[in-house]
Amino acid sequence: MNPYRVAVVGSGPAGVYATDALVRGALDVSVDVYDRLPTPYGLVRYGVAPDHPRIKSIVVALRKVLERDGVRFLGDVHVGRDVTTRELAELYDAVVFATGASVGRRLAVPGEELAGVCSATDFVAWYSGHPDHARAGESFPLEAESVAVVGAGNVALDVARLLVKSAADLARTDMPPHVLDRLARSRVRDVHLVCRRGPEHAKFTAKELRELLELHDVATELDAGLLPAGSKDPLTAANLKVFADLASREVPAVRRTLRFHFWSRPVELLGEGGAVTAVRLERTREAGGAVVATGEVTDLTAGMVVRSVGYHSTQVGALPFDEDLGRVPHDAGRVLGPDGRALDGHYVAGWAKRGPSGVVGTNRACAADTVAGLVADLAARPPRGAGPDEVDRVLAERGVRPVTYDGWLSIDAEEESRGRNLGRARTKIPDWETLRHVAAADADRPDRGAA
Repeated sequence: MNPYRVAVVGSGPAGVYATDALVRGALDVSVDVYDRLPTPYGLVRYGVAPDHPRIKSIVVALRKVLERDGVRFLGDVHVGRDVTTRELAELYDAVVFATGASVGRRLAVPGEELAGVCSATDFVAWYSGHPDHARAGESFPLEAESVAVVGAGNVALDVARLLVKSAADLARTDMPPHVLDRLARSRVRDVHLVCRRGPEHAKFTAKELRELLELHDVATELDAGLLPAGSKDPLTAANLKVFADLASREVPAVRRTLRFHFWSRPVELLGEGGAVTAVRLERTREAGGAVVATGEVTDLTAGMVVRSVGYHSTQVGALPFDEDLGRVPHDAGRVLGPDGRALDGHYVAGWAKRGPSGVVGTNRACAADTVAGLVADLAARPPRGAGPDEVDRVLAERGVRPVTYDGWLSIDAEEESRGRNLGRARTKIPDWETLRHVAAADADRPDRGAA
């Protein structure tokens, strides 16, 4: 009997974990893994901070899944444009959508449209070498001496840390050369991390906070009087200990300063000549477990503002989407249509399923839960999906030539070669044209334009 054919849309951790669960399951299943980018691994490649190589090492495990028998990687295929979601459902026995959340949430305050205001999502994508953002660097006003980062999670901390790090430290990462050059020319001297709650509520991890203690030419300032005496929660207690160390440390030669502003929220972004110049902050306090405004405001000078207040998913093709919740409506991973009934053959995993929450490892259990229901549904009927030749024919008729896994390995090898030439492990290729050229191994490949 022919194997069941399943498409997985998205090759980040959620998609790869879903693929792993499918090929390890009781049914004979072959999987085509689609991605809009020519490269796999999603936010592990384009979201994990470049100076966190240990976290990036999860790629080793993800790579083993993509190299399993019965798994194909089809990169540089934009589902919803190159092939519709309905067509995928017709070509495969089932489709798992694991497309993540790629849009940064807005602050929803006046002045957010000013030049110099950006999302952490865009800034992180730029310094991580995402091809959609290859030319974004000049739009970030790094000539500003003061930058405000709004948020109390690890992404906000990543942005703040990379803004204060020295060019020598950053040169050891896999950042593309043009990013390193732009950051080396930065005139930023003060980075303000704005958090609407107190230090005991911050979602930073102690491990990431401790990294700030290793920056010997970067001062850290925070009001030690805001630190609670302790906490029964061990994670909070660990954070508070690091905050106390940061508040008391002395830096002999200060090159840059990172300042924490707890119990503060932006209520307006101020500007001159169409560009941001300051953030109006309002003091907050806790009342009955909620954050409430005090009416006390101050203006914080900032020539660049980075908002890091969460992610939001976007709709994929005609797939149902709940705009308010920022995810696909589902029942245990089975996508629900407008009538509330499960759509035959449509499934969802990862952030597209549960919203932007959890860490990389959270996606494993999430994907396994979805796949369990999918396998149970498939077991009730015989395979009916088209073979790989039919899939390839449909794409070829539209001039779509996917980047195969071998194409990705060519990109991978080229990045490692470029890194060795610069004395580091890897240097990211940041533009669509070069990625496609390398993946095609110098063969003629029609340029379909940036996806």
